Amino acid sequence: MQPGWVWLCGAGPGDPGLLTLHALNALRQADVVVYDALVSEAILAWAPQAEHRYAGKRGGKPSAKQRDISLLLVDLARQGKRVLRLKGGDPFVFGRGGEEGQTLVQHGVPIRIVPGISAGIGGLAYAGIPVTHRDVNQSVTFVTGHDQTGETPLSLDWEAISRASGVIVIYMGMKHIAPIAEALRDAGRPASEPVAVVCTATTPDQQVLETTLGTVVEDIAESGLEPPAIICVGRSVLMRQALDWQAMARGLAPRDTDPLGRGRPAESA
Repeated sequence: MQPGWVWLCGAGPGDPGLLTLHALNALRQADVVVYDALVSEAILAWAPQAEHRYAGKRGGKPSAKQRDISLLLVDLARQGKRVLRLKGGDPFVFGRGGEEGQTLVQHGVPIRIVPGISAGIGGLAYAGIPVTHRDVNQSVTFVTGHDQTGETPLSLDWEAISRASGVIVIYMGMKHIAPIAEALRDAGRPASEPVAVVCTATTPDQQVLETTLGTVVEDIAESGLEPPAIICVGRSVLMRQALDWQAMARGLAPRDTDPLGRGRPAESA
């Protein structure tokens, strides 16, 4: 890292082991780390030499304004500091990294972009759910569960998404799961469609709720689960019955080695 630069880095979905080497090197070199709510203390501990500045944004709670965060990065860089902007997941996947990067460039601040593992892929993988599986889907759609106002995104064409994508991954969707589930059912997805809700993914506190599109609202309410969460809609959720590797690590056998009912042996390498 060079003085006066800002590195926009993804911290991954939670498990410190999912950091990239570039992000780890940045943590060890930074003068100041401006971090989000989903960045753990275990990750920040790799930057003991740096000043830690919290800039988290959580729905329904007092949060820093995005413009203030972006201008803070500009000010720190202009002070000649090595600035690490550390964001949960990937900074360019519903992380507003593009907005921050654009502000920095407009103010003449040099940047480096370091991608991270997005929770919509890595978080589901930790739950044993592949976002693509050739017997299930040839496409996957990532959507946000709220827009800039914090409400359900009205600009999304749920009918088109439902028709085109076998698997739908919803970020930040717990608050508005009722209208989202209704929109998907109205768009033709059956009430029996498998759904998984993965909370605090990849961390020791990870919790997974397996449900259906018809009962997801009631099941979330009864479970007491809280954000942050990733919601997956589609038959790939069934693969968790065979691929729940964390359960296998605890000595539990797969519930079903062929959850899709295809009965096809694996092809030889």
